[in-house]
Amino acid sequence: MRLVVAQCTVDYDGRLQAHLPSAVRLVMVKADGCVAVHADGGAYKPLNWMNAPNRLTMDDEAGVWTVTSPKGEVLTITFEDVLSDVAHEMGIDPGLQKDGVEARLQQLLADDPTSIQAGLKLVRREYPTDIGPVDLMCRDAEGIAVAVEVKRRGEIDGVEQLTRYLEFLNRDPLLRPVRGVFVAQEIKPQAKVLAADRDIDWVEVDYDELRGIESPNLKLF
Repeated sequence: MRLVVAQCTVDYDGRLQAHLPSAVRLVMVKADGCVAVHADGGAYKPLNWMNAPNRLTMDDEAGVWTVTSPKGEVLTITFEDVLSDVAHEMGIDPGLQKDGVEARLQQLLADDPTSIQAGLKLVRREYPTDIGPVDLMCRDAEGIAVAVEVKRRGEIDGVEQLTRYLEFLNRDPLLRPVRGVFVAQEIKPQAKVLAADRDIDWVEVDYDELRGIESPNLKLF
């Protein structure tokens, strides 16, 4: 991870245009290529960012970094005065340990992948990638590889996580093309929108029904 504290301006050109005037900010570059610009406040949310996959061009001599997404979005960071520039090798993160419900949900879906989509067959649980394991690797009825990320509550972070996995998996000529499915008991509207934008399917599942317990929710049939 590279961390740069600097007086800088930031310009975004994509679905809309945005400009951050000159100020001291933290620019963070992660190993997977994600770039985020933070102010000294506002908790975890960056002022602007570009998620992987992207192309980062660093012209340190000119003081300009350009980040370009596959969709043509461009984030330009112009450095005026660099106060600190450090890099750290952080290694592979073990990831968030799933709670009991989420781990059990993953097991139930592995036992019967057709509860996610018809025709799915399990290849392996915890399929390894360079940035962590995918919960379920499956094949659909047509033999296409399908990466499944399972969450108890589906939020934007989960979609971003699956996006990064797909970018790495699609580098493997023996796997690609790999499509993604985001699965949770409940998925936030924003996560559904982001998943659709990334061409990722999303599926909400009923934990009790998967366990063979009749759902308390009334149904017409």
